[in-house]
Amino acid sequence: MSMETLFFLEVTLAGLGSGALLSLTALAFVLIYKATKIINLAVSELLMMGAYFFLAFAAGMGMSAWLAIPLAVAGGGLIGAVVERGIIRRMLGESPISVFMVTVGLGSVLIGLVELVWGADPRTIPDFIGRAPVFLGEAYVSRKIFVAFLVSGAVIAVFLLLFRFWRGGVALRATATDQAAAYSCGINVPGVFSLAWIIGCATAAGAGVLLGSIGGLSPTMGAFGLSALVVVIVGGLDSPFGALVGGLFIGLVEAYAGTYLGGEYKLVATFSILVLMLVIRPYGLFGTREIERL
Repeated sequence: MSMETLFFLEVTLAGLGSGALLSLTALAFVLIYKATKIINLAVSELLMMGAYFFLAFAAGMGMSAWLAIPLAVAGGGLIGAVVERGIIRRMLGESPISVFMVTVGLGSVLIGLVELVWGADPRTIPDFIGRAPVFLGEAYVSRKIFVAFLVSGAVIAVFLLLFRFWRGGVALRATATDQAAAYSCGINVPGVFSLAWIIGCATAAGAGVLLGSIGGLSPTMGAFGLSALVVVIVGGLDSPFGALVGGLFIGLVEAYAGTYLGGEYKLVATFSILVLMLVIRPYGLFGTREIERL
């Protein structure tokens, strides 16, 4: 294998690893939107909170990483439950833009909370993955990227199966399709809303732990969620499968643009795709055509 081909393969593998993490983050957007028709822009900051929760448990309290991870994920879910019960449920019937702006404000509050408690300086979290390289044939892959790809792929696969076969997943799909019909079938629609927020925010927190292990922690790490928002626009706001496909696609685009054009072109390429998709197919590759746009 030539050096050029090997280098291209390594860039591709790194892009797929980053794309899987984008897919996992995008799934948090999709879970909440699919059940409640709310675009939760605070997912980016919930991702950040998951990483800082892990820092608090693993470094601050000296817990094992394998205990700190589920606690960090549970912390994200707890925030989701509190926000849904305390804020979002009180705004039922309000205009979509009002609820959307609430999630924007929530994101700013979470950033301020992190800076108040942990400061604005970048931090690192205890290494629980290891640094030994992974070789796939002749191609080198960072162990952290490789583990992030495996974990993200496994979680997304589980969610797809749950949506298809689990009663809760069926209830969520029924609620997303027609809330009135779901009520008439005996489905606890407010309970489905709560479940979607808890699972979605917990998913974002878990993605944050993985992201923090790769690139470290800072109050600005939620910017990663902007690329995930592009993913859900490309894949479809209400499509878990679209989150998977869109994440891998955007991950590859960013990897190729950053490597061959320069790091400053990554976001240019990503948001150029966003604009093009909104013009040509605003409901995404796998999204429902009836999606209401803000």
